[in-house]
Amino acid sequence: MKQNISVELLTFWKNWHFRLLIDLTAKMKFCLPWRSTGVSVTARHQDTTMYAVSADSKGLDTVVGLLADVVLHPRLTDEEIELTRMAVRFELEDLSMRPDPEPLLTEMIHEAAYRENTVGLHRFCPTENIAKIDRSVLHSYLRNHYTPDRMVLAGVGVEHGHLVECARKYLLGARPAWGSGAAARADGSVAQYTGGLVKLERDMSSVSLGPTPFPELTHIMIGLESCSFLEGDFLPFAVLNMMMGGGGAFSAGGPGKGMFTRLYLNVLNRHHWMYNATSYHHSYEDTGLLCIHASADPRQVREMVEIITREFVLMAGTVDVVELERAKTQLMSMLMMNLEARPVIFEDVGRQVLATRSRKLPHELCALIRDVKPEDVKRVASAMLRRKPAVAALGDLSDLPAYEHVQAALAHKDGRLPRTYRLFR
Repeated sequence: MKQNISVELLTFWKNWHFRLLIDLTAKMKFCLPWRSTGVSVTARHQDTTMYAVSADSKGLDTVVGLLADVVLHPRLTDEEIELTRMAVRFELEDLSMRPDPEPLLTEMIHEAAYRENTVGLHRFCPTENIAKIDRSVLHSYLRNHYTPDRMVLAGVGVEHGHLVECARKYLLGARPAWGSGAAARADGSVAQYTGGLVKLERDMSSVSLGPTPFPELTHIMIGLESCSFLEGDFLPFAVLNMMMGGGGAFSAGGPGKGMFTRLYLNVLNRHHWMYNATSYHHSYEDTGLLCIHASADPRQVREMVEIITREFVLMAGTVDVVELERAKTQLMSMLMMNLEARPVIFEDVGRQVLATRSRKLPHELCALIRDVKPEDVKRVASAMLRRKPAVAALGDLSDLPAYEHVQAALAHKDGRLPRTYRLFR
């Protein structure tokens, strides 16, 4: 993944593609009024890179030409690559010092869930590999991954026939900067869920210095395999994730803010010492992972883990009709509100077509969400609990329960950890 991170960062340098900056300025004048121009790469997704431009629809021909230049003709100068190496080093240092551990924990939970395969491989570049990234390495990456069969051109607010014509003109048959050599055979490995434990002992007492320092916390993330976004159970899992909800102990509340989700009602509102309890659902073409992230004082790690395992076990219990309807309504509301922004629409179009070769319209998705029944949620949760857990732990882990105890708690009817007895304290 190290080449992908470099491409991601290189994309933002102003002279990434164009021979002369004046050429870009001249091209922009032909599609005025130009509202905004930019190229962005999705940093949160492990499987997709997106380049996006917003401009007046009258300049479609020029915009597609610019995008084609962006994608197919990067300059990749030595200066740009060195600046990118510096940026990667800075981001890795920042990752280890920031008070919000969610990116690092997400990396760790994937590593635990899919040990040494597919989405379990490292997304962040190891420090020792930074110096190895050069133009030839990046060209090799682009040659193998930037091929027509792996690309989707999506547009919103434009005429479809005109967009197809521009794609043929600028994208098909164009010779990329890395040459016309044959791409290596794509890795078609299917994700193999393994479960397991990944932990990182770290002093978290100094992550936030200042007059009001952030308290020292231990962070735990527990996950279980769900399903891919191509399966019929994807929406029941999405509803279950919304039903769990959660957030930080000091999140602003109010209607529609998730204050009636299970992790707020059962965890944050009852245990004042819990700083965070949040549910996440990661879904891919061949697998998925539903996780709960929790944070608390290191002295209460064992109790925190037991609270989370209990919430996992309760997922397979009785589902209240009111809470289910609230979760479905909130999921549909988030879907429709996000799709009010055009950049989100064309990302949605591009990602759906890239993954499934088709696109479900919002009203189709809403109809499928409405059809989710309590027994659907109970069924998918019960199946999920039969899997081995994936556990990621960060901070002071002196009181972290053994992995086998976490596994036993998820198999217990009340989600309780096995009791341990000590002769000496």
